[in-house]
Amino acid sequence: MEMDFLSPALVFIATALFIILVINLGYFIGSRVYKQSHAEKESPASAISSTVLGLLAFILAFTFGVVTNRFDTRRELTREDANAIRNAWLRAEFLPEADQIKAKALIKEYVDIRIAGVQSNKIEEIHKVMQRSAVIHRDLWKMPVENAKKDMNSDVAALYIESINELINYHALRISVGLQTRIPQTIWNTLYILIGFSMMTVGYQTAIAGSKRSWTIPILAISFSLVILLIVVLDRPGNDFMGISQQPLINLQSEMEINN
Repeated sequence: MEMDFLSPALVFIATALFIILVINLGYFIGSRVYKQSHAEKESPASAISSTVLGLLAFILAFTFGVVTNRFDTRRELTREDANAIRNAWLRAEFLPEADQIKAKALIKEYVDIRIAGVQSNKIEEIHKVMQRSAVIHRDLWKMPVENAKKDMNSDVAALYIESINELINYHALRISVGLQTRIPQTIWNTLYILIGFSMMTVGYQTAIAGSKRSWTIPILAISFSLVILLIVVLDRPGNDFMGISQQPLINLQSEMEINN
């Protein structure tokens, strides 16, 4: 479930309330059983609770590992993307003067809109940047191809074409990893089902042990909700809590301003 329709704060609050609700539901069921018969033993319930909590811990660790690795990949791709754009900018010097001026202007605009799109942190703006980027890619690709047709043995044209190819490839990779590759719906469903079952067994076990509701229930709910919040934040391509630094592109933008 790509929970983009909920802000991270709402995800945190909803998860905490859900956990408190199912713990109290489990406690209510356990209390009814405890009042009707004392035959229910604590040890089987404790074993079941431990097993379900263990499964939940495994899924949480797996999911957290996935989003952490993807976060690191997005950060690395940002650096590689900036390097590919820098190579294209430098190799534009190989083009005829008219094409060189046009290519550098397009590459500079490309960097500017990429930075602006990420900093706006709005999906609509990012989609506009993607559309404009596709147009810039096409225009940048046309120039060296046309020049290469005039001289099929031109190594210079080949070098520039290679740099544009890398620029386009890294852009596609950033879109794929950053925007399109997300935690699958099945994992979110499994995660919340296990949270529900495990928290319900915690409440049930507390009740059949003859204990009263503990003030630590909110602490348990907040702790699990914080982990879910962190997973959601790491999984989202743009957020106000933990975004990918665009400093490599910003540094490149400054270099272009100086050398333009």
